[in-house]
Amino acid sequence: MAAHGDCRKGAKHVDPFIRSVNGEVELRLKVVPGASRTEISGLHGDRLKVRVTAPPEGGKANQAVCAFLESLVGGRATVVSGAAHAEKTIRLSGADHGKVLALADRRDHDPGAVG
Repeated sequence: MAAHGDCRKGAKHVDPFIRSVNGEVELRLKVVPGASRTEISGLHGDRLKVRVTAPPEGGKANQAVCAFLESLVGGRATVVSGAAHAEKTIRLSGADHGKVLALADRRDHDPGAVG
């Protein structure tokens, strides 16, 4: 298991897909729409790979990835860059930082109806 740092403002961390911005957390993701299930499937370079069942049309995949992350870590998820691309940056406001840090350790999480 990888060592994790602190997500607080100004703190450093080990995971390249997490960064703290003005007290909020940003995640660098590789999103795969149209998957058979919604899940975190590991790391893809310096990004966390998230598969969602929603199609890549009309913002459905963006909505699905935000809802999925909110179900895992709480708070509010917003796409801040990459809305029309597979590589996205998502900002989490009010999320549980401990749960955010644990995201890289999750595999094959299926929240049921989310997706």
